[in-house]
Amino acid sequence: MAVKVLVVDDSGFFRRRVSEILSADSNIQVVGTATNGKEAIDQALALKPDVITMDYEMPMMDGITAVRHIMQRCPTPVLMFSSLTHEGARVTLDALDAGAVDFLPKNFEDISRNPEKVKQLLCEKIHSISRSNRRLSSYSAPAPAAAPSHTSTSAPSPSPAPSSIGSYGSSAPARTSTIPSRAPAPAHSHAPASPAPKRKAYKLVAIGTSTGGPVALQRVLTQLPAGFPAPIVLIQHMPAAFTKAFAERLDKLCRITVKEAEDGDILRPGLALLAPGGKQMMIDGRGAVKILPGDERLNYKPCVDITFGSAAKSYGDKVLAVVLTGMGADGREGARLLKQGGSSIWAQDEASCVIYGMPMAIVKAELADAVYSLDDIGKHLVEACI
Repeated sequence: MAVKVLVVDDSGFFRRRVSEILSADSNIQVVGTATNGKEAIDQALALKPDVITMDYEMPMMDGITAVRHIMQRCPTPVLMFSSLTHEGARVTLDALDAGAVDFLPKNFEDISRNPEKVKQLLCEKIHSISRSNRRLSSYSAPAPAAAPSHTSTSAPSPSPAPSSIGSYGSSAPARTSTIPSRAPAPAHSHAPASPAPKRKAYKLVAIGTSTGGPVALQRVLTQLPAGFPAPIVLIQHMPAAFTKAFAERLDKLCRITVKEAEDGDILRPGLALLAPGGKQMMIDGRGAVKILPGDERLNYKPCVDITFGSAAKSYGDKVLAVVLTGMGADGREGARLLKQGGSSIWAQDEASCVIYGMPMAIVKAELADAVYSLDDIGKHLVEACI
């Protein structure tokens, strides 16, 4: 059955071009278009599409507001189009926080210059997110919260659970993120929930993720106290223009310190270093971070396998690696190296993933020492690390 798509954009050219690209795929059907957020809500309710593509800047109602309404009234996977600027990154992160599943750069030059590449990427995204868990239940919008202090040593109480100008960076208060409340794990889930972890003196916590990762990382990291005893590295599939804004956002929301990693940074407890987009991050035995140019032969820049592999070489059995929601299998081979060295591997469970791809690869390869719901990973990290 073809994936039904609603295309939302105030640009007539962009609506037509996206519709043409999608309609060329026999397994995708464009069932409607909308020119603003209000129309998008009405069309989503009437047409019940499988996926919605959404612009941000539109008259009458912007895309983020529309996403929030759609997630409350008729939860549907949304693919946002965003500009490759720092401000565009902030807006996109707001859209993901509101409930969008993934994003693509809105680049007219690429559409003109590389139509086949754009077509392939767009159609792959549509097919992938059409299978996401966003439809399981309504999405609860994040509640306002005071910005945390980095000097606090107690873990915050978790809020209940339920890859343009936005509210991020404005005078609005910082917000903690929630994830969609989930139905019980489907019968075909590949691993049962695991018991609470045993404590160990880990020298590094390494977390890899992709689609659904920005909100998932917020959910995990906001549960950690400022005095978290292990250094953390984060590998999120994300363009170069986005990672600095994402690190800034996490730093404002979390009690630990979060920054975009730079070459020569030193790992330390209570600090999370986010791999910069478009590059690769490695760790040496002295606890120093190396940032290398993105290799064009690699699909992912940054790549979870690269960082996990360097951690395995440098820290042996003293790494706790966590693989969260995401498409594909990045992280599996790096996790295999970590496992061979005696380190511990956790995977997010199927029911709480937006896309059960990367964690599924870990579970199917029998590399997971534990499988946890997203809501439980933060508290288990606190329990596991001495």
